[in-house]
Amino acid sequence: MNPLAGVLPASVVTVVRFDDDAAEPLHPDEEPAVAQAVATRRAEFTTGRACARAALAGLGAPAASVPVGEKRSPVWPDGVVGSITHTKGFRGAAVAWSAAVRSVGVDAEQHDVLPEGVLEAVSSPEERAVLAALAAQRPDVHWDRLLFSAKESVYKTWFPLTGRWLGFEEAVLTPGADGTFHARLLVPGPVVDGTERTAFTGRWTVSDGFVLTAIALEA
Repeated sequence: MNPLAGVLPASVVTVVRFDDDAAEPLHPDEEPAVAQAVATRRAEFTTGRACARAALAGLGAPAASVPVGEKRSPVWPDGVVGSITHTKGFRGAAVAWSAAVRSVGVDAEQHDVLPEGVLEAVSSPEERAVLAALAAQRPDVHWDRLLFSAKESVYKTWFPLTGRWLGFEEAVLTPGADGTFHARLLVPGPVVDGTERTAFTGRWTVSDGFVLTAIALEA
């Protein structure tokens, strides 16, 4: 089962794995990113890159290396956009041709309550009021974790278009009970195809103990 595929359009190729295969080697230009890392970090990074290469192959692109670039973002082959995510028990990658999708961001998190104090650090009173109303409607969803994940997907979509940091407080995130979310930017947005993008819209799902969020900014 590939839950990422369910929250992205068909133009985006996704690959997920639920465990690590230590036998899969890293490319030489990927290796420096985890040269001093502990074993668990190295394993998740290695499997994430393996997912990325498998997704590139599924797209029909060269299964090239995916080194770490500025602010630790993946560097994709020319003509490709993509995103990688990993959390305990889940690794995934999503890629698309840049002619069809201008940017993509995906994030996976454990479907559980955020640690104490984190929600207050990453959300506004306005956002927390929306989450409280949603919790009354759908108590089966950890809306605080979903908001955190969706903001991660917003950043992963934003950064390749701007090359700039986006703080948690610089976008207002409004999830919907229908499996969508809307992010309104509070700072000038990127100009894409001649138009300033002032907001992003994405989709979310909960599957097998994970919450997954994704944005595909189509051309």
